[in-house]
Amino acid sequence: MNSEESHERLVRAEIGSDEAQIDQALRPQSLAEFVGQDRVKDQLSTLIQAAVSRRNPADHILLAGPPGLGKTTLAMIIAKEMGANIRITSGPAIHHAGDLASILSSLAEGELLFIDEIHRIARPAEEMLYLAMEDFRVDVVVGKGAGATAIPLEIPRFTLVGATTRSGLLTSPLRDRFGFTAHLDFYDDEFLARIIKRSAQLLEITIDEDSINEVASRSRGTPRIANRLLRRVRDFSQVHHDGSVSLQEATAALTMYEVDESGLDRLDRAILQTLIDNFAGGPVGLSTLALSVGEESETVEIVSEPFLIRRGLIARTPRGRVATAAGWRHLGKTPPATAASPTLFDQ
Repeated sequence: MNSEESHERLVRAEIGSDEAQIDQALRPQSLAEFVGQDRVKDQLSTLIQAAVSRRNPADHILLAGPPGLGKTTLAMIIAKEMGANIRITSGPAIHHAGDLASILSSLAEGELLFIDEIHRIARPAEEMLYLAMEDFRVDVVVGKGAGATAIPLEIPRFTLVGATTRSGLLTSPLRDRFGFTAHLDFYDDEFLARIIKRSAQLLEITIDEDSINEVASRSRGTPRIANRLLRRVRDFSQVHHDGSVSLQEATAALTMYEVDESGLDRLDRAILQTLIDNFAGGPVGLSTLALSVGEESETVEIVSEPFLIRRGLIARTPRGRVATAAGWRHLGKTPPATAASPTLFDQ
């Protein structure tokens, strides 16, 4: 039995399991299976093949890009194609240098360490990571005060793969220690449609091309969202129809789950409507806007705002967030003459 057949059996066995297990089963298992990001795949393939031919661990790799584009999946693929085990943790989970020292000292030769959201790692641990990445050793401090002694501890050669959604928050010393940085871009609808088609086949969902394209167009350029919407469309069809998905059923399902034709969800529309109805289109500060829609500032800034700006529906200015003329029209309202249009100088 080949790996593809084995993977399909795994998926079928987990159809009734929870969302996390299904997400795991839908992950591509190789660079060849990974859809899109062709430039990054070519770069990673060359790096991995060179390292394997030298029988050395690959250079440290930083994967940067918005959430849901496949950074964790790529880390797992890198480990598999290098024939290495992978250890997975996250920046927020590493509170102290001792936490990192424990992880590093338990690594095996050639193992891959994946740190998600690496920009959120604690500063003392980050400083320890500098030495580990360059010299493959850590200094363990024994004792306190004037009697404290730093004992150098050699660690096996390993490959660090860091993932970040906010590369600008990485310190320069940490960023400079990565041998390769891959920048992942949002997906075109064509690639999203290919991902949805593959996932539908693995999940044994009967869905036509029009429905696939409709789901792709509302997926915000993000594979994770595309797979999630596909599952919701499947659920709707199973409950309300015969299980096969037509364009009419896909549209009805997405409407029920409050995803409009442009991919905006409830929070996106709440932000846009609050800007227009409560603040006459802005400008308004981020914290005030977040309070008005009942969300944390970080949620608005990281989850919704990038998509709304990319769609040209809002703009960031030195004075705050403003709704653009396109944003007014999206809600079916006539924009005032003073409505903003996004420019190169919006920040």
